[in-house]
Amino acid sequence: MVKSNSPTRLSRINKRVILTQTDTTVGFLSQDAALLREIKSRQSDKPFIKVFQTIKALQNSHIRIPNSKKNLLRRAKQTTFIVKEQAFRVAKTPLHSELLRAADWNYSTSANASGKNFQRDFCEQKADIIIENKDGLYEGRASKLYKINNAQIKRLR
Repeated sequence: MVKSNSPTRLSRINKRVILTQTDTTVGFLSQDAALLREIKSRQSDKPFIKVFQTIKALQNSHIRIPNSKKNLLRRAKQTTFIVKEQAFRVAKTPLHSELLRAADWNYSTSANASGKNFQRDFCEQKADIIIENKDGLYEGRASKLYKINNAQIKRLR
């Protein structure tokens, strides 16, 4: 089910906030980090995770993965990596919505106010577009988080 609170016919999708079930938990997706920061009342120095649709889309970005860690990245599931202060993840689960397939990447954050748990009413008020499948929206575990460089891997979460 796709529900839109926007009066326009989904024009400029990259400036919209989408509420959907991500590969890990229910989250907000958008290509506009400022909108997400405003919704969550988040500190400006805390970056968002960039979720890529495919490894090819990640390769086209300006994030350089150390050669020794590329195999780890290809095999990872529900895992976020940090390379040189940029957090990213490749969502391996298929997205069933044309809206999400249209973009190679989106900023992602959990669907809640900063420091609080998921509240459906809050999320529905803040989202422009709601995408929900038959399983509904549920708060799952956050992704594993690793900081990687040429020499080491450090698990942060």
